[in-house]
Amino acid sequence: MPNSFEELQKDIDEIKARNKRVEADKAWETSWTRRVLIVVLTYCVIVSFFLVARLPDPFANAVVPAVAFMISTITVPLFKKWWLKRR
Repeated sequence: MPNSFEELQKDIDEIKARNKRVEADKAWETSWTRRVLIVVLTYCVIVSFFLVARLPDPFANAVVPAVAFMISTITVPLFKKWWLKRR
């Protein structure tokens, strides 16, 4: 247990630094930048797979899973709020 003002101040500063990191992580997790990046990367991976598998029209068909991901990122938070209200 801290026994001096300096130790208490150090503990408070560490908590504040941790809170800033947690806030930044949360901001990233909910950002549109992250969502768009994942959609683009998902699209690229799926196009690559479709090309390797020689599936028809890989560039158009890869849109479906990428858009599905985007829709899920928009709707899941709504369901979470609904669920939390009823819990």
